[in-house]
Amino acid sequence: MIEQPSFSAPTGLSPSPAQPDSATPSAGQPPAGVSHPKTIKSFVRRAGRTTIGQAKAFEDLGPRFIVPYTAAPLDAPAVFGRSAPLVLEIGFGMGEATAHIARVRPQDNFLCCEVHEPGVGALLKRIGEQGQTNIRIVQHDAVEVIDHMLPPGCLDGVHIFFPDPWHKKKHNKRRLIQPPLVAKLVARLKPGGYLHCATDWQPYAAQMLQVLSNEPLLTNTAEGYAPQPDYRPLTKFENRGLRLGHGVWDLVFQRRT
Repeated sequence: MIEQPSFSAPTGLSPSPAQPDSATPSAGQPPAGVSHPKTIKSFVRRAGRTTIGQAKAFEDLGPRFIVPYTAAPLDAPAVFGRSAPLVLEIGFGMGEATAHIARVRPQDNFLCCEVHEPGVGALLKRIGEQGQTNIRIVQHDAVEVIDHMLPPGCLDGVHIFFPDPWHKKKHNKRRLIQPPLVAKLVARLKPGGYLHCATDWQPYAAQMLQVLSNEPLLTNTAEGYAPQPDYRPLTKFENRGLRLGHGVWDLVFQRRT
């Protein structure tokens, strides 16, 4: 989950999520007109200082839990040491939510992309402290990971939590959730697999809803915005925003069978 304050933006609007419909995801799984850049990028490099604890986690745990980027299909069972449902996370910030979700869903494998070095170090530190084994990190642009490491139909789920909202209208085209990226993700989802996005910026939530609803191979699991799935925790930044009256919007779509 992208937890950095710079990725959150205040909004005085409150969400009005509707209750999910009767659509049920596959067993073992939780459930246009938008301009876009010619080249999709999943990140913006931001300044940050790696702490001593994070640096030690890189040294001690990096060789086991960081997967080097290679322009070749990922052998997930070999990388994780087991065969299990595979969930891709794009941008996990400091890894608080990632570690929580992996802990409450031990039956799933989580492949997590993040370029922010302090965030990678922080997640490695959490992995060590909590003894987790079902997380692997690729410290590389997620779009290139999708293009070159993830073959069609290999994913059971995708998580994109609190991506940069690019508040200014002239910058909206830089937002991650655009039709080209969604098409790439849908191609790599198994039938019945899910795409879960969350944002605390209402205009971006509306764009997400439009883009995802316009993808013909996806179906919404709710009438509009979804209730927050129980596996996604509230981070400290999200809790702070909620105390200030800011809204949070979850969207959960499923790939058609």
